[in-house]
Amino acid sequence: MRGSDVVGLTWGDVHFDRREIERITQKRRKPVIIPIHSELLFALQVEFERRSPDPEDQVLKQTRERGRMARPRLYQRCKAIGRRAGIEDAHPHRFRDTFAVDMLARGATPYDVAKLLGDEIANVEKHYAPFVRELRERVRTLMETGEGIGQYAKENSIPRNSRTDRVQ
Repeated sequence: MRGSDVVGLTWGDVHFDRREIERITQKRRKPVIIPIHSELLFALQVEFERRSPDPEDQVLKQTRERGRMARPRLYQRCKAIGRRAGIEDAHPHRFRDTFAVDMLARGATPYDVAKLLGDEIANVEKHYAPFVRELRERVRTLMETGEGIGQYAKENSIPRNSRTDRVQ
């Protein structure tokens, strides 16, 4: 999620029964449904039980200051976490970038990733796909082995005497 969507995330957006987060993105106003990883789900459930929040309450709350979590404060927290972890240039959008590339490397299609990010397929292909070596290797393998459509055609060929071969 973009930083603006993270700070705007409310408990009403978290659907424990479906194990999903569902919201409309702030930038593009697109609906996204994001599966929740089991570890994050557990942490969210514990926090939900501890706080007993209303559906419109933010998931990320301000710690020292009063009021709602804001985008600049989220950025500061990410930078601090990055310093402690030894990660240069840590910021909220870096998590989004890492997620997109990781999902593509695991075999998700650009369509799948675009739906999860609330983005356009063209943007995913332009900004994230070039960083995924596995995509390039998969294409190279398809080119060199001849598998793919040709293999599909062989396995699903229609017998020569079928009606499609007859001249009417």
